[in-house]
Amino acid sequence: MPALKSRMIFMSHAWRYNSHYETLVSWLDNAANFDWKNCSVPSDNALPDKSSKGLSEGMTRQINPSQVVLILGGMYAAHSEWIEYEISEAQRLEKPIIGIKPWGQERIPKIVKDASCCPMVGWNSASVISAIPQESW
Repeated sequence: MPALKSRMIFMSHAWRYNSHYETLVSWLDNAANFDWKNCSVPSDNALPDKSSKGLSEGMTRQINPSQVVLILGGMYAAHSEWIEYEISEAQRLEKPIIGIKPWGQERIPKIVKDASCCPMVGWNSASVISAIPQESW
């Protein structure tokens, strides 16, 4: 059996809503025949420079090697300048963005919907994993 190609994934998330991020990490870790590397900035390993410039440069460094960016479409995304920054950097770096609709969420922020390279995917492991492009890796 050939070795699995590892996917480099950046997950945008609000630390205040860390449980969504942890669920996504668990889904990706436990997916069959799926190897990945986490390019995200988890709350337990924050960027050292807390200045606005330091945070933006740090996030750009994290997004740059990723092959895809996952954006959680919670309504907090509509009011987060950092999620907006991550979306604009992913677009500038020409990274595909996949918008994820959290379970039970009725409204999705326009910024996430508009940035997603595909229709918003549902809040389940199969939908998220199948939306991650594989063809050129």
